[in-house]
Amino acid sequence: MKPILLISPVDGSVYAERMPLTLQAAAAVAARAKAAQKGWAARPLDERIALVKAGVAKLNDMKDVVVEEIAWQMGRPTRFGGEFGGVNARTDYMSQIAAETLAPHMIEDNDKFRRYIAREALGVVFIVAPWNYPYLTTINTLVPALIAGNTVVLKHASQTMLVGERLADAFHAAGIPDDVFQNVVLDHATTEQLIAARAFNFVNFTGSVAGGQSMERAAAGTFTPMGLELGGKDPGYVRADANLEAAIDTLMDGAMYNAGQCCCGIERIYVHESLYDAFVEGAVKWVSALKLGNPFDAQTTLGPMANKRFAAVVRAQIAEAVAAGAKALIDPKLFPADDGGAYLAPQVLTHVTHSMRVMMEESFGPVVGIMKVKDDAEAIALMNDSPYGLTASVWTQDYETAQDIGRQIETGTVFMNRADYLDPALCWTGCKDTGRGGSLSYLGFHSVTRPKSYHLKKV
Repeated sequence: MKPILLISPVDGSVYAERMPLTLQAAAAVAARAKAAQKGWAARPLDERIALVKAGVAKLNDMKDVVVEEIAWQMGRPTRFGGEFGGVNARTDYMSQIAAETLAPHMIEDNDKFRRYIAREALGVVFIVAPWNYPYLTTINTLVPALIAGNTVVLKHASQTMLVGERLADAFHAAGIPDDVFQNVVLDHATTEQLIAARAFNFVNFTGSVAGGQSMERAAAGTFTPMGLELGGKDPGYVRADANLEAAIDTLMDGAMYNAGQCCCGIERIYVHESLYDAFVEGAVKWVSALKLGNPFDAQTTLGPMANKRFAAVVRAQIAEAVAAGAKALIDPKLFPADDGGAYLAPQVLTHVTHSMRVMMEESFGPVVGIMKVKDDAEAIALMNDSPYGLTASVWTQDYETAQDIGRQIETGTVFMNRADYLDPALCWTGCKDTGRGGSLSYLGFHSVTRPKSYHLKKV
């Protein structure tokens, strides 16, 4: 068995190296998690909530180390300070709604009958987390799973292996038993064998469509429930009545932040013909002001992509689009740090069509295509012309218009006048090839519990 290497995008060095568990050792982890689950679920809900919140507090105490490690592992500039705002907000909200959400739903309670529906923990929850927002995406399932009484086994992406270790350190230091939350390093084959062997009662996977398909194949016939957040190609639509300045600032930030490596990042923009020229001019100006460079430089606003092979995909999409007639508006000379590897200059493309990969396949990098549309109907048709459906951003001054357009878009979340945002009170979900299931909100607790009905009669 070969070690798993974490290659830093900052300088191409080996930043960390870990040996994956053997199948036997990994199965023992799952067995310990199963053995610990009943005792954990038997603890009072308030106690579980307090321990989870204490674990997140311990993680906050590691902030300086965490921010530096994120930069080394996946390239995000240290000036952005990690993911603690979202981690804390999501933890607080899920803790706040836990008692009400997990309480039995009473149908009848009198001297003859007591009938109600309870929520019961599924058992062992397996989280397979991605590298792009390594703490936030884990917290989305980790917090509700533990609060609801499940035990958790976490396998983090190889690009961010240290994240799982930090989370385990923090939660164990807070008093959560070792077997209740375990971090593991696994290769793909062992992961699939564990799922096929019914080692887990729920699998949450965030990653590529191909990865999700592998998970489903591994689980075939086991009836193991899954939550899958897969690819995305999220659109923005700027109507004629949009606030142009706000639309440019928010949509371009949504396209470029984190080097474009956001699950709900903006990857394609449709602009009403009356605002098109002004929007494109503003977008080019906005992107041109970015500074590509070393993530430890306080002036850097755009770090390297997490891996040079990810950047190669984006470069290929841009080159193919330009060869097919697209116009690249950003002069690469503005970004001398572009090294042909992980450091990639951002790009804005016009004269794009849906025959181009850059408008149809997930880019997950600092590139966005902009198209002119004549009306809502054309924009809606283009937004729906995608195999993905995570979020869509509509720019208008009217709630009712946004809601009407939203009803016609095949997506998981409709934004009006914002983008690339996650509200913990709303369900994070997708459709089509973006996957199935939902996290956060009260429905996030439903994902990691099952209904159990009680029909009690006195005789």
